[in-house]
Amino acid sequence: MKRIGILTSGGDSPGMNAAIRAAVRKGRAMGLETIGIHSGYKGCLTADFEEFDVKDVSGIIEQGGTILRSKRAPEFKEEKERTKAIRNLNQEEIEGLVIIGGDGTLRGARALNREGIPTVGIPATIDNDIYGTDMTIGVDTALNTVVQSIDRIRTTASALERTFIVEVMGRNSGYIALMGGMSGGAEVILVPEVEYDLDEVAKGIYEGYKRGKEHMIVVVAEGIYDEGSAAHHVGKHLKQQIGFEIRVTVLGHMQRGGNPSAFDRSIASRLGAEATKRLANGEGGIMLGLQGQNIEPVEYSEVFSQEKQLDMELYELAQELSR
Repeated sequence: MKRIGILTSGGDSPGMNAAIRAAVRKGRAMGLETIGIHSGYKGCLTADFEEFDVKDVSGIIEQGGTILRSKRAPEFKEEKERTKAIRNLNQEEIEGLVIIGGDGTLRGARALNREGIPTVGIPATIDNDIYGTDMTIGVDTALNTVVQSIDRIRTTASALERTFIVEVMGRNSGYIALMGGMSGGAEVILVPEVEYDLDEVAKGIYEGYKRGKEHMIVVVAEGIYDEGSAAHHVGKHLKQQIGFEIRVTVLGHMQRGGNPSAFDRSIASRLGAEATKRLANGEGGIMLGLQGQNIEPVEYSEVFSQEKQLDMELYELAQELSR
């Protein structure tokens, strides 16, 4: 393989740029030409290509977001549109792709691979909901942001003797809520994977105040309620039940932003370099996952064979530590 492409797609996550940088520099070290594809799969459809050299990825390892940008391209699901994208890639003489993103992005990578374009996927999503990898790019940075936010909110909650409800990302996965809430010392953590009873939550908060607690932090994943803001839904119910002052904070896209942590830079660099190496060696049809301390290939069929499960032992531990 002489010429490979690199794209990022879906929601951005801190560390994507570190993966791009590593893929380009590893490619150059192996004598490959590397082509950046702007705007994700949309760039494949519009032939938005740019040749990258080492200098083009200098100074980006510490940047959040993605220099390649990312756009939704729902039309890419159609075979007719993918045929157009493949024609553009062939005309550019791109022989394989390093594809960085979450679940939808990796499904697109699998589709291209089935249609003759070798792809190696790199899991990058702050939800950490990809099967076959212990951690995805961006999770550690997002968790640090959540914990720092909870620490700041707790200062105010303690001063004003209030209950604060903090909503974090996680439509289908409660990983950020669980790990962020446990690390931030939250009294209550609500996740999509576990049924909850707001009357019981209210009772627990009331009992906590009776025991002398001066404040409460409730961390909720956005996916626990699908008819509006999860935090406002919980806050309204608790205010009706216990009558205490309730404040709501929705962290939103702040969790995606900021400079990537050392951990995210490290795993992104390893994954980006390994993806390029494997493409150059003729491999494709795989995602690279962090398993323990090692980078391991995982067939796309295995990645999508089952959903990644929340660690219920950690959930039980968080419940015990919150009492």
